[in-house]
Formats: sequence, C-alpha cells, structure tokens
Amino acid sequence: MGTPEERVDAGVADAVTLLLDAHGCLLTWPPAAERLLGRRAVDVIGTRAVDLLAPEDAARPPEIAERCATEGGWTGVLRLRRDDGMRVTLGVRVAGLPEGIGGSSARWMVLAAESRSTARSAASGMTPAMMERIVGQTPIGLAVVDTELRCVWSNAALERFGGGPSQGRLGRRLAEIQPGLNATVLEAQMRQVLETGVPVIDYEHVGRFRTDPRREQAHSMSFVRLEDERGVPVGVCYSVVDISDRWRARKRLSLLDRASEHIGRTLDVMHTAQDLADVVVPDLADYVAVELLESVIKGAEPQAGPLGDAVTVPLRRAGMRSARVGEPEPAFGIGAVSAYLEDTPPIRSLTDGTSWISSRLDPLGLEWAAGPAGTRALHFGELGMHTAMVVPIRARGVTLGVTLFFRVRRADPFDGEDLRLAEEVVARAAVCLDNARRYTRERDAALVLQRSLLPHAFPPQDAVEVATYYRPADELSGVGGDWFDVIPLSGARIALVVGEVVGHGIEAAATMGQLRTAVRTLADLDLPPEELLAHLDDLVVQVSREAGESATVGVGGSALGSSCLYVTYDPVSRHCVMASAGHLPPAVLRPSGERCGADGAEAVHFPELPIGPALGLGGLPFEATELQMEEGSVLALYTDGLVAPVEGVDEGQDSGRGRLRAALEAEEASLDALCRGVVDELAPARPHDDVALLLARTRCLDIGRVASWDLATDPAVVGRARELSTRQLEDWGLGDLAFTTELVVSELVTNAIRHGSGPIRLRLILERALICEVSDASSTSPHLRHPRTTDEGGRGLFLISQFAQRWGTRYTDDGKIIWAEQFLDGHAPGVGVDIGIGFDAVTMGGPA
Repeated sequence: MGTPEERVDAGVADAVTLLLDAHGCLLTWPPAAERLLGRRAVDVIGTRAVDLLAPEDAARPPEIAERCATEGGWTGVLRLRRDDGMRVTLGVRVAGLPEGIGGSSARWMVLAAESRSTARSAASGMTPAMMERIVGQTPIGLAVVDTELRCVWSNAALERFGGGPSQGRLGRRLAEIQPGLNATVLEAQMRQVLETGVPVIDYEHVGRFRTDPRREQAHSMSFVRLEDERGVPVGVCYSVVDISDRWRARKRLSLLDRASEHIGRTLDVMHTAQDLADVVVPDLADYVAVELLESVIKGAEPQAGPLGDAVTVPLRRAGMRSARVGEPEPAFGIGAVSAYLEDTPPIRSLTDGTSWISSRLDPLGLEWAAGPAGTRALHFGELGMHTAMVVPIRARGVTLGVTLFFRVRRADPFDGEDLRLAEEVVARAAVCLDNARRYTRERDAALVLQRSLLPHAFPPQDAVEVATYYRPADELSGVGGDWFDVIPLSGARIALVVGEVVGHGIEAAATMGQLRTAVRTLADLDLPPEELLAHLDDLVVQVSREAGESATVGVGGSALGSSCLYVTYDPVSRHCVMASAGHLPPAVLRPSGERCGADGAEAVHFPELPIGPALGLGGLPFEATELQMEEGSVLALYTDGLVAPVEGVDEGQDSGRGRLRAALEAEEASLDALCRGVVDELAPARPHDDVALLLARTRCLDIGRVASWDLATDPAVVGRARELSTRQLEDWGLGDLAFTTELVVSELVTNAIRHGSGPIRLRLILERALICEVSDASSTSPHLRHPRTTDEGGRGLFLISQFAQRWGTRYTDDGKIIWAEQFLDGHAPGVGVDIGIGFDAVTMGGPA
C-alpha cells in the first residue's frame, strides 16, 4: 500500500492557480508555486509566464495563444524550468476570465499541477502534444465556470452535447448557451458544490437537446469545486458523459419489471388487458388499445395459429389507456365491439400473426376503425397520432387479439427498439391473458357444476318462508363444499338441511353434490332425522371404503368428516325434530315483537342438541331433539364459517354464538334482508371458510284446513269414511275432487281394516295439494301389486297410484301412515320459486 507520503505523492503532489494579465504577465505567485518551481514571488511577479518554460517548449506560446483566442482556453502538458535548472512536467489548463478574477487587470487563469502520472508519462516518451490531444479528443465533455456560473473554458467534446463551439460559450450561463435546457436544476448542483466543496458525482440529467430535439437524451454529470492557494473557491469544473443508451436500456428493463409485477395480478381477462394498457402508458406510448377476440373474453378456445379470415371475427375492446383523458377521442369504449376495416394493419396483424410499425403515419390517412353509424371517420392528423405499432397477442401458438400503440404528445417516432420492447411486453401479457382465459373457462365449468348441484328453485310449500345466502371461501373458483336444501315431505311437512364438506373448490363441490343427492333420496323414505343420518353415515363409509380399495382418490373419499344437520317441521302440529352429524345446532329466533318469552328467555336461543360424530367417522349413535315451535319463529341453519373466531381477537368459547345472536336480533324489513345482513355482519368479504346460512320462518297451517276422524276396524265404516270426506271437500269448495278422493279414501281405509290393526284414523289436509292420510297401529309395509285379470283383489294401491300424483308410507312410534296427494289446479308439481345462487356474496333466496 505504501507510506502516507507515497500515497499522497501518487496523486496530485501540488496544484497551482495563477492569474495573468492580458499580456501574459504573472499577477499572482502563490506559495505552492514557490515550492513547485523554487522561485520567489518577488522575483517572478510582473514577468512573462512564457519565460518559465523549458527550452523544448519555448516555441509553443504562439500556438497556445491562438487556441486561447479561438476557443477561450487551452489544456495540455508543459515542461517548466526550476530555479536550480531541473525540469518539472505539469498538467496545465488555461482559461479566459471575461469579467476578471482577482483584480481588474486579470485576464487569464492558469491551473497547473504535477503528479507522478504526469512524470511517468514524460519519462515514458509521452510528449506534451500527445497529452494535449488526449485532453482535446476525449469523448467526455469538460467545462469550467466561474463563481457566477459563467463559462470560462470548455473542450471540443462538449460541443457534441449542444450549445455551439467553445468560443461561443465564453462568458455565458447554461440557460443562455442552451435555451430550453433545465438549467435551473444544473446550476443548483453547481451552487451546492461551490458552497459545500463536496463533489457531485454521476448526477443524471435527462432532457431534449438541440442535437436531436425529438428524442430524450440522458447525461451523467460530475461537478468539482476549483480553489486557489488559499482555498477560496474560484469556480466549478464539470464533466458530461452521454449515457442515453444505458438510460434507455434501464427504462426498458424497468418497464419489463413493471409489466411482470402488474400484469396478471388477477385472473380476469378484462382486468389483465387493462393492466397491459396501463403499464405501457406513458413510458412507451401515449395511447394504447387492447383488442381481444370475443371467444377469449368468454373463455372459449380460439383456433390455433394466425387467423385466416379475421374480417369476420369479432374483436372486443378489453383495455384502453391515454396519457391525457379523452385525447384522442376513442371510436370504441371498453367492452364495445371494434369494427376494423378490411386490409388495415390490425386485421393484417391478426391474420398473419406479425407485428407492424410505422414511424410516420399519413396525417391525411383515415383511422382504421369504422366508428358508430352517423359519425365521420377522422384523419390521423386530426387525432394527433403521428406514429404507430400493432403487435399481435399470441400465446402457446394461439392468437388472442392485437394491441395498438400510438404516440400523440411525444414527438419522437417509434423505432425498432420500441417495437422489440412492445413485443416483449405483449408476449408476457399474452401468457397472463391466456391463463385468465383458461381460468375463466374452468371457473365457468365449476360454477355450472355447483349451480347444477345446489337448488335453483325452492319447492312450493306453506310450511316455512325461506331465505338463504352463500359465500364461498375459494376466491378463485368461487365454489365450495357447503350446501343447504329444502325438501317437501309428506303430510305438508318440510325438511331443512345444511351440510359442510371438508375442503374447498371443485372437488368439495362434487362431494357436496353426492351428499345432497343422497339426503334427498333418503328423505323420500320419510325417515326420522336420526335414522336418515345413520343411513347417510353408512353410505359415506361404504363409498370411502370402495374408493380406498380401488386405490383411487375419488370424490367420495373426501366425504369423510363431512357434517350435516337435518331438521323436519310439521306446520299442522308445529312440531320440529332435528339431528346432527358433527354439525353446529341451529339458532331459534322468537317471533317478531317477542324479544323474550314468558320465562324471560332471550330472543335467540340454541336448542340443546346432541352433536353426533361427523359422517364416516363412526362412534356414538345419532340422537334427535324435539321442539314445539311458535308460529313466526325463525330457524337459522348455518355452517361454521359464519361463526368462525375473529382473527387476532380472543372472544371466548361462545363468541361466535354471541355475535350470531346479536346479528339475528337486528330489525330487518324482510327475511332476505336479515339473511344478507347476518352474513355481512359476521363473515368478511373473503372468508377463510365457506359460509352458508338458511333462515326459515315457521308458518302454522290453519285448523280449518285440517280434518280428522277416528274410525272403527269394521268394513262397514268405509262408506262412512267416504261420506265424511265428500262433505269436507264441499266445505272447502273442492267438490270436483269428490269422486277421486272417495276412491282413494275407500281403498286406504279398506287396506287398513284388512291388513292393519286398530285404531284407524283418517285425516285430510288442504295445503297446496289435497293430502289424504290413513294411519293404523301395524308396521306392515304395503306393496303395489300387479294383479292378474282373474284376481278379485289387490288393485287398491294400483288405483291410488293412478289417481294420486304422489303416495307413500311413513312410520311412526305407533305404527304407520299411508298417504296420497292430489295436486290442486295452479299448483302442478315442479313449479317453484326461482332463486339466485350467490357465488361472491350474491343473495340467494326469497319467500317460498
């Protein structure tokens, strides 16, 4: 490394600042000059500076004087004589002083310094003329300004950066040398250096210069303060290096980085197209339009390769951005179909799959798109567009659309580098657009699957008023494994179901569909809730075992651990029965206006329901709980995503129930509004778990719509049963159903007398259908027979099946009930209340 003295000597050993008058006589002789040349100030001041030159450089002053006169200064290497006769090689800069520094007679400033590098150059044969050529021919622009920031010297290289020849710069400031240059900022840097003495290195300045006013250029500038022997600032020396190519390359990389960061943040085709337009404006273009094929926006698969006939292919504007709002006025808005004329660059680029560029558009050329009917096509000159590029959007061998780039405000035209940059940005965006297109297709398929699995319409019934709401946790697919259902049962009863499958996404939705179908099938058997869950549990175990034996990860295997809550409600008796397989119990809201019961209980309570094991896990048997419901009460069936703990908040074990209770007590105008309000209150917009809520407000069937009679086990009572039925139908105004009803009643009562055991009870229920029920104490199941022609009996249930739309058997603790339904006019089977499934917090439900 060397000693400190050696390290100092390796650089500038001593620097000297001298002032000369107009005749070249020395006006100052600082101590540094005495140390360097060994001459005293009293012996030198007033003498000519050229007398200090060594004999070999004595003939150079005329040349130096001419350079100073024409260029305002000179830089080079000179050899001077010391007082002891030794030679000293110095690097010298001569600069003119228009206003004079250091006295009224000062005309020139000489900066001289000796360094080892200079000595080594001289020792190695580097002549002063060679050193001068190096300084004069360097590509780095150099200049010196005085304390008033006026130019006192500059080299020839600085002329390449604008401002004219060196002689014309002398005595002028930057704003005068190059009008339009941001001189205020640059002079602020110079003043800072003059005041602090701290150099500013590699200051980057971007602007437009006279050398090429249409194109931005970037320069790296460094500023160093110049001082005299007393340390007094006498000016600033600055250098200028052209870094335009490096600056443009950095801008391109920055644009590509921004494109990678911002394009493709969502899997929405339209948003991705708009991201592409937003990224490239205004750094690359002033106006950009992204046109996509209609099939791409819908998620369909476009044809591979370039389009052979794109004139008939509809394009839709998916993204658009302008550096100035409304300039130029677009012919089409976002989402509109773009009608480009035949044989225009967008159509050609779409058909052949290649890019197109024009450095100068014809000002009188018409725009490529045909605007709305009745509007005049504008010229490019009227729109202000002077240069354009069209880049096809292609990914994985498929053409998705085209992107149009225009410049309006920026004067420089597009060039090959701009086209390559545009192609790279569009190529990255094309992959994101294709991913979004594929996701759109898959998501639509998943939504179609879930819509096919969840109910589209609630069946017509008078037992409850229903509202539901569904919010999936899977933000991408919008589908989940929670489900709900409303199933009509015999005797005007209704079944309410809510369940939850482990996991999210399309597999959970498929499993949910299997479980929902199984529950509906088992519900047709009119089983008690605990028995239905037991059969469902057996089914899940069987399907899971089969999936395991086949070494296949089937959808059924994911049903293990699923939960289900099954509730039945009878509007005649207001009797409610429920059972749970690993599912949370429902909440019961008292009728409106009854905030507490006679016993002072709260408006919302949770029944004491034994929670059985989740489906497929085995363990304890399922148990049922029975409730007597008040008319107008609201049953709330929900999944655990609704009452999940709030992240980061410790609210205790029953915090979810407490929040649900408070939300249900809110005053709402309708059941739908209450359902939506509860979910919005308790579940975030993007929940961690699927959220499903089913609210059912109980109704009570008027006593005048139910008639029942106890009958003896005597065949003679059949005629009495027919008479009672006919009289009741006439009271209800249904005399036109008397004949078929008499036949149904006669056959059901006869079967009960022959094959059952007493007591026998006949009940008629008028709901949306006329329901006829006959109960007895026998558990023997009747079967529909197909008797031969010669048989004298066995046609009872066959006749019932022909006259009634539905019939069946359900078992009770006391025996069985055989029932038959006849639909009334205006209430045909399959007519329900349409509902909308909500896949992103969209309400689903309504009065049933």
